[in-house]
Amino acid sequence: MNKTMMLSALAALSFGLAGTAYAHPKLVNSTPAAAATVSGPRQVTLTFSETLMPALSGAEVVMTGMPGMKDHPPMKINGAKISVATDGKTLQIAFGRPLGPGSYVVNWHAVSGDTHRVIGSVTFTVQ
Repeated sequence: MNKTMMLSALAALSFGLAGTAYAHPKLVNSTPAAAATVSGPRQVTLTFSETLMPALSGAEVVMTGMPGMKDHPPMKINGAKISVATDGKTLQIAFGRPLGPGSYVVNWHAVSGDTHRVIGSVTFTVQ
């Protein structure tokens, strides 16, 4: 076997052994958008760059400020239904009723095929 054929065979073998490469999920869109001011949303959606592993991905919504209350302590919004949409990339957080006026942070964690947990947050205000 000549040197060129041997190098070609080794290169092909190395590409074959590499397998599928997975990337960490990145947040590409949120509704409400980061830093937005909105009217009483009933749902928050977070769309990622990769297909999520539903059992390992999630979020919590915390009210961090309320009009008229100077030192409002953070208050987790309980009872939200969290699911992954049929596209596999969108995390949906649905509330039983619209969120009231105040400032909010969505603390999320997402896991895709590479199994690395990525965390982040999005803030918004309800008027």
